[in-house]
Amino acid sequence: MNAFFGELAKKLAERWVALLAVPGLLFVAVAWAGVRLGWAHALDLALLRKEVIALGTSQGRLALPAQILFAVGLLLASCGIGIVVQALTPPIRAIWLGLWPRGLHGLRDRLSTARTRRWNAHVETRQALQRDHPAAGRTPAQQAAIDAAADRANRIALAPPARPTWMGDRVAAVEQVALNRYSLDLAFAWPRLWLVLPEPVRADLSAAHGQFAATVVTFAWAIPYAVLTVWWWPGAIIALAVALTGWTRARSTLAELTDLTEAALDLHGRTLATSLGTSPPESSGPLTLDEGRAITRQTRKGR
Repeated sequence: MNAFFGELAKKLAERWVALLAVPGLLFVAVAWAGVRLGWAHALDLALLRKEVIALGTSQGRLALPAQILFAVGLLLASCGIGIVVQALTPPIRAIWLGLWPRGLHGLRDRLSTARTRRWNAHVETRQALQRDHPAAGRTPAQQAAIDAAADRANRIALAPPARPTWMGDRVAAVEQVALNRYSLDLAFAWPRLWLVLPEPVRADLSAAHGQFAATVVTFAWAIPYAVLTVWWWPGAIIALAVALTGWTRARSTLAELTDLTEAALDLHGRTLATSLGTSPPESSGPLTLDEGRAITRQTRKGR
């Protein structure tokens, strides 16, 4: 038991360093340099060198207790910034996933409607091309045009858009596919499915979710750098670079997470059905609509 708690403490310490201390120390160092340089001498490396030497000299003159106190203060400041950034991640995640507060419902509905209009236009184009060029006599060029129209629709959403953002629709598409293909309410069925998934599948899903969560934290670090712009204009460049890095990585990691989620449902939905007793143990293959409806009734419990 002591070994267990020792290992847990080690992992927590590693996570604390990775998520708070190191990025926080980096920001504190950049902020100090930015404030010392200001807008007028934002890129003056000679002045920065002088400031660093002066800081080192002043610290060297301090007594050991004062130096320790300075180091502790530096760590507390870096961790304080890190905690603020961590607090910003829930609203960022909610905005990305289209879960906007009541005051933004008007804008949310307008954006969702615009996305739906564009998606429908591409789907109608694909359907018209398929009608005009039956599969029996379709040429490679005609098939390429159909595929291009389908790709344009999929770039917007993999199912009829329901949220104002691409990431939100990517998550909603998994729920919509589960409902359309299996008559399964994934919001209620997922906790049960998670419990019967093989350990390697759960590990892959957890890793993908962790990667997405890390991208949200990366994006959140752009906010303090944007605030630093008030004193030092290169902070805007850093903020933009950090934000773009977090956002682009978030799109790719969320796509991987939703693909894995849909694949887990396709491959292991039958395991959930047999575990709940809605299908006989000897059954095989993907879920049927009737089985999905039975699972939904059982997991919703009348809710």
